[in-house]
Amino acid sequence: MRQLCRKICLSAVVFTVGLSSTAAAQDAASVAPSKNVRGLVPSSFFAGLTPHSHADITGPRGRDGIGVSPFARPTPSPIDTLTSWSDSFVADGFDANGNPQSIWNYTMIGNAPETNRPATIRAPIIPVTVELLDPDGNVVKLPNGNLLRDVVGPSIVDATVHSPIFEPFSYTSGIGQFTDQLQRASFWNRFVHFGLDDDDHGWHTTLVPAVQRTRVMRLPSGSWLAALNADGTCCSFVEVDADVFTNLLFPPTGPLTNATVIGDAELSGDMTTRDLTTFLFHNVALFTGGDPNNGCCIAGFHSVDAEPGDRRNGNRERRYVLDFASWNDPGVYFFGFSDIAALSHELAEAVNNPFGDNAVPWWLSQDPLLGFAQCQPVLETGDVIEVLNSGSPIFTIAHHGRTYHLQNEAMLPWFAEQSASSAHLGAYSFPDETSLTALSPHPLGPGCVGGPPAVSPAARR
Repeated sequence: MRQLCRKICLSAVVFTVGLSSTAAAQDAASVAPSKNVRGLVPSSFFAGLTPHSHADITGPRGRDGIGVSPFARPTPSPIDTLTSWSDSFVADGFDANGNPQSIWNYTMIGNAPETNRPATIRAPIIPVTVELLDPDGNVVKLPNGNLLRDVVGPSIVDATVHSPIFEPFSYTSGIGQFTDQLQRASFWNRFVHFGLDDDDHGWHTTLVPAVQRTRVMRLPSGSWLAALNADGTCCSFVEVDADVFTNLLFPPTGPLTNATVIGDAELSGDMTTRDLTTFLFHNVALFTGGDPNNGCCIAGFHSVDAEPGDRRNGNRERRYVLDFASWNDPGVYFFGFSDIAALSHELAEAVNNPFGDNAVPWWLSQDPLLGFAQCQPVLETGDVIEVLNSGSPIFTIAHHGRTYHLQNEAMLPWFAEQSASSAHLGAYSFPDETSLTALSPHPLGPGCVGGPPAVSPAARR
């Protein structure tokens, strides 16, 4: 698969869950087949999917020269990117190649906890309209006159901006944004505490949303499948070939142009190297391997677009930290994965692993009843819990008259194999401290050799 960045390839971790059989969609059997509805499928096609995960769609994650100090410090100056800090922990394990390793370096967004200084990170939100094209390159027009154009409407944007991701909410760790309180809970013993409501004091990492101009992604015929809403409009679900999607999202190698969604956002200044940028879609998921039956469903990933520097920035490499996330309507997925679940997963991972190269000891997370598993050597907070579907993958919050669905996240002490967690309340997960109650088997070798065998998820049909 084409890599998801220029020059270097960093981590793009996916959020994958199964689809509910109650997905609200019109059965397309009533629509007369024609070349204009090629790719339109009945709602039953997206019913009863089996949850499964795809941990990496970008290839190599490693990057030399980042996070080499055992002490908290700013990100090295040769990089033009957002505010970040680096540190390390000690744990027995093996690297991705099976070599013994005990010191694990990591870089995270914000200031180091010991500074007790807040960091404010601009967080652009770029809605993306998806246009589904016919073989002639035109937007598909249905017999009823509707166009297959999946829009992220103002109501979705407004609900996202005013969600607990960007607005304060009260957690057991205090009052603040979701990712801010995740970090405070994880590093509870490393900063000065002024009380549970110290919103304006001490160590915080605050994301400031900034809604930008909507972009359009035109998906060629043969790269997508879709089901209609009950009223015949687009769309209750859109499934897209991941290769096509990423080629249309990321700039190709070469001079930067506005031909792709990210390229246009960078050239216009809507996203900068100082930002954590979200590209927001609606009911969109990706499939891999060219097989929509067995490669679905990736509802988000986080990554970096790396561009060369120039004289204006001291010839420093530019790193644009970003995520793709889909707002999902209720009833699309099993286990309550809806509205901001994918976004909460990806932003939490981006804050904890902004450059995708935070290697940790191999870890195994497996649902004890359903058997779904993740096996990785990377600090990906959401991937640990997304497979625990028989437990508590989702944390619901009532806010502004709406019920929001956040995904629970693993905290650093879990990856660091701390037998007694140093996090808030001695927990391994946030905001639900009961989502993770035990460490991964350790030490594990590549592929989690040495622990219980990971059960491969069943095919979706």
